[in-house]
Amino acid sequence: MTQLDIPNRSLFRQPEVCEIASIQPYVLRSWEAEFPDLGVAKTAGGPRVYRRADVERVLRIKQLLYGEGLTLAGVRRKLTEESSSNGTDDPALANIAELLGSDARERILHVKRGLRELSAILAKAPGVALEEGFQLTVDNGPSRKAAKHAKPAAATVKGKRKR
Repeated sequence: MTQLDIPNRSLFRQPEVCEIASIQPYVLRSWEAEFPDLGVAKTAGGPRVYRRADVERVLRIKQLLYGEGLTLAGVRRKLTEESSSNGTDDPALANIAELLGSDARERILHVKRGLRELSAILAKAPGVALEEGFQLTVDNGPSRKAAKHAKPAAATVKGKRKR
């Protein structure tokens, strides 16, 4: 069965994958154990669900096992080789590389420095003046005028509410 024979859907149930690949369900489950990254998603109380890429991978595993006569270890090694050689051609990885850009490291370091500065500011005690002219202050709550119209908060004593 070729890739063209896979229905144009994004998700498949286990019986559909078995039918497409012409294998028994116990074979598919054993391959799931051998290849943990075979993206089976078991829904809560529902059937096993596979993505289209998983179906293509099942077909590739079957072709390597039965067609080329490889062992499971040989199939794993072959799939690893194929994924490492095709990793640069993966459009998802290309999109990530494009988003990060060439100056990604500098931008990440800039964000890291900013976060450290914020951490240092927050570590200082309230009321301590900062270099840039800012000052941390303690918010004592709403003003008296606002407090008259606000709903009174329940007082607590050692974590218990007063009655």
